[in-house]
Amino acid sequence: MHVIYLHGFASSPDSSKARGLGERLTRCGVSVRCPDLNEPDFATLTVSRMVEQVERLVATLPVPVVLVGSSLGAFVALHVAQRQAARGDRSGHHDTGRLTVTRLVLLAPALDFGRRGMTGLGPDGLERWRVTNRLEVEHYAEGRRRHVHYDLYADAQRYDSFATTTTLPTLILQGRRDLVVDPAMVERFAAGRTHARLVLLDDDHQLTASLDRVWREMVDFLDLPSATD
Repeated sequence: MHVIYLHGFASSPDSSKARGLGERLTRCGVSVRCPDLNEPDFATLTVSRMVEQVERLVATLPVPVVLVGSSLGAFVALHVAQRQAARGDRSGHHDTGRLTVTRLVLLAPALDFGRRGMTGLGPDGLERWRVTNRLEVEHYAEGRRRHVHYDLYADAQRYDSFATTTTLPTLILQGRRDLVVDPAMVERFAAGRTHARLVLLDDDHQLTASLDRVWREMVDFLDLPSATD
């Protein structure tokens, strides 16, 4: 099994979740990759660029590949899986044995990114971003302010999570006290998707207080050795 961990917006492969889960997976004998989605330049970040970056990485790995995404990384993971499903539809191949990505783990998934707006900006803030093509954000991994172009938001509107048709087995872990991703939105997404299991946690967006529970859920979902902490 190969796991690709996709970090969130303005984060990096060195985030505490990426490192913590990566170390545990490695101890289970799982191969872990964590691409830097900021590359080659954070300012020009788009969803399409990230999706294509992940697809290139997936293409280098043998089956099975599991995508584990956090926040915006979860949004990207879902749409990588959706593009895989769309290719299967076009080719007429619907056998899951042919699929490279076989499972998804979505942590506090920003499934309405590009549709609900950016948290805290409002319509006036979005318009300023469009006109100036520059939004200053705190880049948590770098510990400094960075700017990102409006193409990130414009491009994201091409991707509708609620219209996805992929039926890959999916584990979703969402904090009830999340102020970045709306838990009710995540519940709506999971409702009626029999291939998805939603676990609501008494936690915020980072899921820091629930990492042990997150790990236990992943152990069960991925059929990993339960004795490994």
